[in-house]
Amino acid sequence: MGDPIPLLENLIKIDSSKKAGANDAVDYCEKWLEDQGLEVKKIINNGYHMLVCEIGHGEDTIVLNGHVDVIEAEDNQFQPYIEDGKMYGRGSIDMKAGVAAMMETVAQLKDSNPATRVMLQIVPDEETGGLNGTKHLTDKGYVGDFIICGEPTHFGIAIQSKGVLQLDFEIHGKPAHGSRPWEGHNAIKKAYDLYEDILQLPFAKETAPPIYDKPSINLAKLKGGTVYNKVPEHCEMSLDIRYLPDQSPDEIFNQIEDITDGKVNIHICNGPVKTKEDNPYVEALADSIKRQTQLERVNIYGQHGSNDGHFFTEYGGSAVEFGPVGFDWHGEKEMVYVESVKEYQEVLKDFVNSFNHKTNKRSVKTEEL
Repeated sequence: MGDPIPLLENLIKIDSSKKAGANDAVDYCEKWLEDQGLEVKKIINNGYHMLVCEIGHGEDTIVLNGHVDVIEAEDNQFQPYIEDGKMYGRGSIDMKAGVAAMMETVAQLKDSNPATRVMLQIVPDEETGGLNGTKHLTDKGYVGDFIICGEPTHFGIAIQSKGVLQLDFEIHGKPAHGSRPWEGHNAIKKAYDLYEDILQLPFAKETAPPIYDKPSINLAKLKGGTVYNKVPEHCEMSLDIRYLPDQSPDEIFNQIEDITDGKVNIHICNGPVKTKEDNPYVEALADSIKRQTQLERVNIYGQHGSNDGHFFTEYGGSAVEFGPVGFDWHGEKEMVYVESVKEYQEVLKDFVNSFNHKTNKRSVKTEEL
């Protein structure tokens, strides 16, 4: 027991790109944890399986949150292999490496009864929004003071992430014969012009230095037209907006709605993460990284993407992303550096064990107050 790589290899072999496969991965994790002598609670929501496993004692709670669902891939990507110190396979870095290391960490620490509570959460559904997984857990009271989401960060600590506002538009024009487009109003062009106008709205030009320069606005889908010889009278458009942590999604929606000639509906609205750099948990984690790796300086930064950490913020938790070194997640050659997974596990152990020292624990509580 102790090496996370065999566990990671077995997790990659499970095609967890759909609900049934994600449930299989969760069930595998359940049996593995129970075989290590850990008490595990399985929770089911809307057919999705998830696990909670707790060790330690004390007033503060550290949550290790990991998702086992992955995006779709070719069959061969679920056959992991190691080459030049790198393990390849779907989910290797995003984020089954984090899950495997978190599981091994809890298994190794259980008998030492750490002076802080550690709550391991293994969840599905992160890649599709997290509503059936982590959100359900937080709504049921499975929360903590400091949350580590094991997403790939190359040993950096992502203390912030943008919020998510995904919008669907229905734009209507006026049909006409394709040979006389001036007699109609092209709904596709109206939709694209609206997109260009949105890029010039006040919210789109706001900045949040030193971490962010502006929001991200992605034209995700554009669908319209039926035949070549007709001016399209209907167009559907979808935008994926990643707004700055201090921006208001309601204000963004109002700005967009005011200039929209058509219907606009919210598909998803997820909050940002706004953990502070001088948070004592962040500082303690950075110290552990420097002790257990060769890094002399830890990169503290903000993510443009989202993660399940935002579900904890409304309950007072401070969330970060922190994970091992890998590349090409969601790509054809997704991989993780094997040694970085082992180092990641040692960092997590060191971080939890640092709370066994009363001075460290007291300084955290003092800063929080």
